[in-house]
Amino acid sequence: MITEFTPLTSALGGMMVGLAATLLMALHGRIFGATGIVAGLLRPGDRNDWLLRAALLAGMVAAPTLLLVLTGQMPQIQVPVSTPAILIGGTIVGFGVFFGGGCTSGHGICGNARFSRRSITATLTFMAGAFLSVYVMRHLIGA
Repeated sequence: MITEFTPLTSALGGMMVGLAATLLMALHGRIFGATGIVAGLLRPGDRNDWLLRAALLAGMVAAPTLLLVLTGQMPQIQVPVSTPAILIGGTIVGFGVFFGGGCTSGHGICGNARFSRRSITATLTFMAGAFLSVYVMRHLIGA
C-alpha cells in the first residue's frame, strides 16, 4: 500500500491544528487534547466547560462539510483494514490514552510546545510504537 504525499494540504492542516491549539491555550488556558475533549463531554461538570468542549467537537465534525461546500467533494478516506481490526486498534489506543495521561494531540502538539518532559517521552513512545507497528505489519506479517 502506498499513501500519497500531499505537502500543501498537510502543511495547511498542520497550521490549522496549531492555530486551534494556540488559541485554545491563549483564550481559555486549556490544552487541545482531542481525547480529553471528547471524554469531558461524557462527564457532568461545569456548563461553560461542557459548551466549550461541544463547540470544539462540532468544529471537528463540521470541517469535512465545509470542505464539501468549498470544493464540491468530501475527503476520500480509504481504510485498508477490517472493522474488527479498527475496533481492536481503537481499544488499544484507548488504553494507551488512559495510561499515557493523554493522546497524541495533547502530548504531541501542546505538551511538546511547552517542553514537557512527560509529553516528550509520551510522543517518543507513540512514534516508536508506530514505527514498530508498521514494520511488523508490512515486513513480518506482510499485510
